[in-house]
Amino acid sequence: MKAFLTCFAALFALHAHGADLQSAIAKVRSVDREGRGNEAASAAWQTIAQAEPNALPQVLAGMNGANPLAENWLRAAVSAIADRALASNATPVAAIRTFLQDTRNSPGARVVAFDLIQAAAPKEAEALTPTLLDDPSAELRRHPVSKLLEQGDDLVAKNDKPAAVTAYQKAMNSARDEDQIKSLAKKLKDLSSPVDLPRHFGFLMQWRLIAPFSNLERKGFDTVFPPEKEINLTATYPGKNDEPAKWVPFTSKDDYGMVDFNKPFTMLKEVTGYAYTEFDSESDRNAELRLGCKNGWKIWLNGEFVFGRDEYHRGAKLDQYKLPVKLKKGKNTILVKCCQNEQKENWTVEWQFQLRVCDATGTAILASN
Repeated sequence: MKAFLTCFAALFALHAHGADLQSAIAKVRSVDREGRGNEAASAAWQTIAQAEPNALPQVLAGMNGANPLAENWLRAAVSAIADRALASNATPVAAIRTFLQDTRNSPGARVVAFDLIQAAAPKEAEALTPTLLDDPSAELRRHPVSKLLEQGDDLVAKNDKPAAVTAYQKAMNSARDEDQIKSLAKKLKDLSSPVDLPRHFGFLMQWRLIAPFSNLERKGFDTVFPPEKEINLTATYPGKNDEPAKWVPFTSKDDYGMVDFNKPFTMLKEVTGYAYTEFDSESDRNAELRLGCKNGWKIWLNGEFVFGRDEYHRGAKLDQYKLPVKLKKGKNTILVKCCQNEQKENWTVEWQFQLRVCDATGTAILASN
């Protein structure tokens, strides 16, 4: 009986500790960027950071769906627990591997899980690396893509160019980060196997553009100009300063799909332009529109507003904005509004965007015709 009671007390204590930990995680997850919940989260963080190593999967799971601030707090707690686990050789590698391999967990938490395995069991991390080549997380793909890059470089050094091309192409098919893709594209071009980058990314290259509408005092972003009411590609409308605004064809020649309003309309300021295209989808399906733009912008899909940002010249990059959408089978219409502000410094002359269609992993979705 005494042994039974001792065992029961231990189980009760373990359950109570687990409940305390879950409560602490919930308090950290409730913190927001305005500072609300900070005091409670700070105290809760101390509880989490002192948890036993076997709690690491539970804390990692707490990162699922957390806001960026709460995710950072939990990431720091994981680091504190992991440092102690590593020092005592007590990292629960098998449980963390199970967490990593469950792609329903958030990409950020899974990246942390892989880092923990790398630190505690480097050989196991190396064995896992090839399995991450087509992972939904672009960040988890970096390591296996880097390995293939190294493999290709070694093959080039041995003058085995066909095998090098195979390695580089395999890496290119899985690469999602711009720096790796640029490196791979150059290496393949040097080996006489150039890559069709717009097709690889799924950039939309064929457009109809119309401008210039006004953006005086930055009012153009909220002004509903005619293209937002109807798409009539033969129409001409009164534009800024009574200049006629009419649709013109535009084909991007840029490897990264840049659509540059300055080319057909010259370098104008305080103006608004629109770009229109159509995309044929083979089926009804989930997709993402991924945009890079340093101007004010809005996007509509099939006449429905998707999203917009009213800000200017804060930098642009590949996949800067990821917009989940649903494509319908057949023709889908895409309208982009792009506003240029009043600044005249050299670094503000860009009036452009790039847009691609892909799935949630960044794999290009190509039009059916």
